[in-house]
Amino acid sequence: MTTLLLLKELYSSSFSELKNNYVATLLKAVMWFTIACFLIAVYAFFYRLFTGFPI
Repeated sequence: MTTLLLLKELYSSSFSELKNNYVATLLKAVMWFTIACFLIAVYAFFYRLFTGFPI
């Protein structure tokens, strides 16, 4: 739980210190896109792990 709170604090403090709102919005979008891509890769890995690799 402390890790999630630390990540939340890091997220909010890093974007609040940016002066340009356009850059902050762009970085937020890139961050969420990166997280989505990572979650898709993790899902694909576990799907292949549990269903077996074709020989």
